[in-house]
Amino acid sequence: MNKFFAAACAALVLVIFSCETVKKAQYGPVNYTKDDVRLAEIKRIEGDAGTNPVRSLWRAWLLKDAVAGDESIALRDTAAAAQGEALFSRMADLVNAGALRAVGEKKYYEALMYLNALEAVGAPVPSGYTSARVKDLLKEQTAVFARAEETAPPPAARSIKGTVTVWLDLGIKVERGMGYANSALGSGFFIGEQGYIITNYHVIQSEVDPAYEGFSRLYVKLAGDPDTKIPARVIGWDPLLDLALLKAEVKAPHVFSLGSSLGLNVGDRVRAIGSPLGLESTITSGIVSSVSRKLLSVAPVIQIDAAVNSGNSGGPLIDENGNVQAIVFAGLLQFEGLNFAIPVEYLLLDLPGFISGGKVEHGWLGGFGHTWRGDSGQGEGVAVQYVMPGSSLAYAGLEAGDVITAFNGAPALSIETLQNEILKGCANSIATVQGVKAGGETFSRPVYLDARPDEPVREMVKRDVAAKYFIPTFGMELIPTSTTNKRRYSVKSLIRGGIADEAGFSENDPVEVLKTRVVEKKEEESGQSYLYAELYTKKRKNGYLDVNLAIGAPLDNPYYF
Repeated sequence: MNKFFAAACAALVLVIFSCETVKKAQYGPVNYTKDDVRLAEIKRIEGDAGTNPVRSLWRAWLLKDAVAGDESIALRDTAAAAQGEALFSRMADLVNAGALRAVGEKKYYEALMYLNALEAVGAPVPSGYTSARVKDLLKEQTAVFARAEETAPPPAARSIKGTVTVWLDLGIKVERGMGYANSALGSGFFIGEQGYIITNYHVIQSEVDPAYEGFSRLYVKLAGDPDTKIPARVIGWDPLLDLALLKAEVKAPHVFSLGSSLGLNVGDRVRAIGSPLGLESTITSGIVSSVSRKLLSVAPVIQIDAAVNSGNSGGPLIDENGNVQAIVFAGLLQFEGLNFAIPVEYLLLDLPGFISGGKVEHGWLGGFGHTWRGDSGQGEGVAVQYVMPGSSLAYAGLEAGDVITAFNGAPALSIETLQNEILKGCANSIATVQGVKAGGETFSRPVYLDARPDEPVREMVKRDVAAKYFIPTFGMELIPTSTTNKRRYSVKSLIRGGIADEAGFSENDPVEVLKTRVVEKKEEESGQSYLYAELYTKKRKNGYLDVNLAIGAPLDNPYYF
């Protein structure tokens, strides 16, 4: 009986070990020098081609490039190079067919995704259809929003007529056995005469969020007519930038011009229009307090002191000529004068995706890093500090210590400029990353732009061990110190200004990771999910006293790209 039990335990351990090995291998780099691995990769590429031809094209390019650049493969298997070329050609044909179909259906945003991918890997594009040509077609398609900037200040009353109150009927909520009418309010403004309206995503989230299971009906109310509810529908939305495009069957009384926020400086006067607390047609004035606050994951926002309250979200922030410079999206109600707006440039980036309909996805490479500053003290690139296993960067061969200096040929001199260039691309496409390897050699590699996850840290926790994902989440690099206790580490390095640095950790401090888990927003009054870790440590700054410490990190931040 004991022998049987021991044998069963041994078998169970072997199964568990094997599963763990398979799981880790799933996200490991492809070793193209092994024939069986290369053939398995070819099968994966061909199997995925029907559902994601662009990603298959990119993987085929990586395989072709690896085979062509490794003499050992060519000497051992003369057919390997021809096999790689043939696979790449088949994938390029599929993407070409997708581009032609999208152009024929006038889905120019989708066509641009395909064409960018073909051009990034040097594959031929359909005759007469370059990405530049399709961009022109896309501009014509979005001309419904085009309007020259105002050159003379319009009367305030005319600007107010261009705004709406966004009203959502959320059915009935029950409290203490009694039912109450439930609704939500926001603001919006016309950008097209045919009834196109801009607002915030969080205002209309119940209309498009698949996780929302309640009742939701969307209406807008025109300025000066608070009693008439006009049905509206959501055309396109972007949760990451908190923007949405609505359509109501009404002719706009006034259409706003989309200006620019690039000329805004601290101290400049601005005006906000909206429906705070349902008080429609309210206009407030203030100044720009800051032009670069990191409230959104991928874009800096503008801080203003113009009065903003609940219901202002989605309203326009305008200059003295009535041109939209930003979209109001948040205010800290408990702190007077702390209000924020999204620069209009990000709305302009979203419009092609909005007119195509549905959710706008942004690109994601699976990396984390900070601005790298050279001897001049100025930003000269983005230092890669973490690469998620199985991500586009990992497949493309980038590692921690590399420096990215350009994206699609445009300089990426800081994490902010890199994020901005990625935003200009299309998710599910291919771009080119240039930079310098840790050893000093330069590189230029095509990378697949996967759709950015809503909470990148969830993906990191799934794919990596704590010692690795502690770098991007808590800013603390750990190295193992025990062969018997795999939870014991030592702090190798800290990211200045990171959570671990602010918590008082120092290099060489011993750390035992007792527990890590993602705390769900339903468990928290704040309604925010976060990564939670319990640590046992003896911090040098605390005189090496034993302490159990709990720390938390958000599931997204501006340094993930």
